[in-house]
Amino acid sequence: MVNIQNLSLTFGDQTLFERINLSLHKKEWVSLLGSSGVGKSTLLRLIAGINTPGSIQGQINVEPNVRIAWLPQKDTLYPWLSIVDNVQLYAVLYGKKSSKTIEQAKLLLDKVGMFSHLHKACSQLSGGQRQRVALARTLMQNADLILLDEPFSALDAISRHQLQNLAYELLQEKSVLLVTHDPQEALRLSQRILVLRSLHPNKSATLSAPLIPTGKAPRKFDQANLWELQQHLLQTLSAKEAG
Repeated sequence: MVNIQNLSLTFGDQTLFERINLSLHKKEWVSLLGSSGVGKSTLLRLIAGINTPGSIQGQINVEPNVRIAWLPQKDTLYPWLSIVDNVQLYAVLYGKKSSKTIEQAKLLLDKVGMFSHLHKACSQLSGGQRQRVALARTLMQNADLILLDEPFSALDAISRHQLQNLAYELLQEKSVLLVTHDPQEALRLSQRILVLRSLHPNKSATLSAPLIPTGKAPRKFDQANLWELQQHLLQTLSAKEAG
């Protein structure tokens, strides 16, 4: 679906990351781990085709007619719009709102457990509820590839766990690239995990070899091997160049 070849991004005389090679396949959930500032969100922006400053080398090849949607960490709901209109935002912005899009938005809100809150203003929703609305809006786009940029990181533990399960259930037929700081989240949800890391403060970041957890997602952490993999990921994230 997406094939990235030898991708490098440079700002002035500083290279953020270099020689990134990554393929994203249909109906696969891939997680990308890395420390703050290493370039994870920037890589998502490049895949999404969002204009990004800097000098870009390499290629990002996306199959024809592949539609891409983005779910960011902040829900970016418009407070002056109703919950339904936030879900059908594309139709609202482009004058395509209709009884059909309204019903579709309500159906998706029902799927994410928000139908009983339709009468509320966005300001009355909790953080978890706002992310549920944002997830419904992402589903409304009917995209093939979903880019998730730490969408659960600001939530409390219970809401985060619930939203992880819900997102996995609703996105099973999609391709997903999840950026996260949380090794446990990556292990619960992913078929493949990669770490974007710099082995030295003054060197550019590169991708690690993939880690492939066994078992069906979303996984429960009652398996000893998952704790071992989590420790391995933590060591990979904190690894430094010798000397």
